[in-house]
Amino acid sequence: MRIRLDKLDTLFSRYVRMRAIARVGGCERCLTAKVDYKQLQAAHFHGRSRRSVRWDEDNSCGLCMGCHVYLDSHPLEQVEFFKTLLGERDFDLLNARTRVTAKPDKNALTLYLRQKIRDLNSENKGDVDVH
Repeated sequence: MRIRLDKLDTLFSRYVRMRAIARVGGCERCLTAKVDYKQLQAAHFHGRSRRSVRWDEDNSCGLCMGCHVYLDSHPLEQVEFFKTLLGERDFDLLNARTRVTAKPDKNALTLYLRQKIRDLNSENKGDVDVH
């Protein structure tokens, strides 16, 4: 069964990929540099069917296509990668959040992600306009 994507999924994906560019300049696993966030994919640890963490920042990272395919086909390495990326405590908290049954507030998430993207854009412009 294919999971339907909505506008929030698109916004979340954009933010995760832009965040990866801001953090490491490209893929968060192999650290291969990318010129644009559009060269990355938003990879989830817990699949998008887990609505409680579908748009959780800790549940996703920006990966190149090769790393995304590799980690999806090597679940033990995926666990270790996300543990290293988040730290043991935050990884455990993410796993605990998968059991939350309340529906996420999509309107609040949309506003939050739009602000985070604005912040990333202003940070990037600030780096360019150094005097």
